Amino acid sequence: MVGRSFVIPVHPKRTYPYSGGLQYEGGTTFSLVPEGDWLDSELTDLVEQVLEEGPYRYGDFFNLPMPVYLVRDDETTDVFRVSIRDGSIRFHVLPETDSPGLQAMYHRLDERTDDTFHVQRDIDESH
Repeated sequence: MVGRSFVIPVHPKRTYPYSGGLQYEGGTTFSLVPEGDWLDSELTDLVEQVLEEGPYRYGDFFNLPMPVYLVRDDETTDVFRVSIRDGSIRFHVLPETDSPGLQAMYHRLDERTDDTFHVQRDIDESH
């Protein structure tokens, strides 16, 4: 990814299957991979510290074997998911997500550590 602009080329599309529930088709995910070796628990602590400081409203509403937070940035009004898995922090773009919210979260995480995060963008154009 060029720079850390968090350009979102593909937003996911919400679908509502006949069997019930909500699914997303397509989308963009950004992975923040620290240069050093971090445990998932250490990355979780970092994310939770940033979320606690605000300007976020968030919740861990999912019963999954890894941390997943639904996050709303009250300054940018962006909504996105944040997960921690396999030594990286992932920003999952939702239909309402714009780049400023992702950039702000990245900068807040980056300010709390001396480590460098490499940002990788994954695009799923399946819709």
